[in-house]
Amino acid sequence: MKILIPTAKEMKIDSSNQKLQTLPEKSKMILDVLLKYDIKDLARIYKIKEEQAQKEILRLKNIASLDAKIYEAINLFDGLMYRNIKRVDLTSKEKDYVGANVFIASSFYGIISAYEKISEHRLDFLQNIKVGSMSLKQYWRSEYDEFLKNEDFAISLLSKEFEEVFSKDLRSKLIKIIFMEKKDGELKVHSTISKKARGKFLSQLIEKNIDSIEEIKNIEFDNYRYKEDLSSEKELIFVRN
Repeated sequence: MKILIPTAKEMKIDSSNQKLQTLPEKSKMILDVLLKYDIKDLARIYKIKEEQAQKEILRLKNIASLDAKIYEAINLFDGLMYRNIKRVDLTSKEKDYVGANVFIASSFYGIISAYEKISEHRLDFLQNIKVGSMSLKQYWRSEYDEFLKNEDFAISLLSKEFEEVFSKDLRSKLIKIIFMEKKDGELKVHSTISKKARGKFLSQLIEKNIDSIEEIKNIEFDNYRYKEDLSSEKELIFVRN
């Protein structure tokens, strides 16, 4: 059972002594595009301050010169969802589960395994850049489609921007997990709470070694429970009161 999660802007580096040896050709082409921008342009494209853009340019130059250090992707990214994923003190069985089932959808590397070694970088599909004549979504579509082509389904903890990379006919293979809260009799989706829930949900999959949709439906955590009456074949909805 393949589980897809997105990247994150926040990163947490450790004392890795490993350096980048090579970069996939498709990533190199994106890197070449990004290195053509000056600080002002990159700040505008990323919608960040120029001081932050300077940091990003340094990261990109380090990747280009192979001076960048590398880290396991699942441990490098440190956004809210990642901070709620069980990533330390895993049993050998849990590590095997993550290695075999968890994949990270990236706009710089394509779809990679959770333990793939990558370098610090900042890029997502909301950045309006072109590789040749293609947007980032168009550029990665064939690789994303190849990932799903021979799968019956994949569990998606992705946001809309990542799901839209897949061709429309293959998106039907994605089974989306949605987390809602019931407050004052109304069901609501809250971005911050959902990010935490995605991380904790993935931790449940890892700890329980879950490999089927039926097992997913039985998961309960932090007062979240699967709601069959609200769910559909392609959307599994968990509600917390």
